[in-house]
Amino acid sequence: MKRIVYIVVFAVLTSVSSIAQEINWVTLDKAIELQKKNPKKIMMDVYTSWCGPCKMLDKNTFQNPDVVKYVNANYYAVKFNAEGNDKITYKSKTFSNPGYKPELASRRNSSHELTHYLQIQAFPTIVFMDEKAEVIAPIRGYQSPTQLELYLKMFKADEHKNLDTQEKFNTYYTAFKPEFKG
Repeated sequence: MKRIVYIVVFAVLTSVSSIAQEINWVTLDKAIELQKKNPKKIMMDVYTSWCGPCKMLDKNTFQNPDVVKYVNANYYAVKFNAEGNDKITYKSKTFSNPGYKPELASRRNSSHELTHYLQIQAFPTIVFMDEKAEVIAPIRGYQSPTQLELYLKMFKADEHKNLDTQEKFNTYYTAFKPEFKG
């Protein structure tokens, strides 16, 4: 009987800790609204439903406890379906996807107008924005937790502002010591 109680308690604690380790995703509209009260940078995951590397990013990187903790503490995290049907207001303009077809929701669909506006051409792309929702940089492709850590910390500390040449970035990249596991 005691063994069953221990197993149940362990199962509950394990499930509670896994539930607690999720990034707090919000919409872009909500992130911009939150920035007015508490300025933070935005990390926007631009994905599509059919993209394999996007799914790997969700599973391997955005579930990593170090990534989750750092992102939740320092960024507003936004998920944006680059072929979705949401209406989004950004920079006083409303963007939609007039060519969206519901029957293609899990396959390739037309691109959202915001995808074009941000000039995103590959998936996944993680778009970093400053505290005023101005684009800092799009980071294309799958990022492991330690690869993403470099950008999360660099943009958070505004160190990118001093990296105005490829040589300076290469020096920064080489000197960077990742702390995230995985």
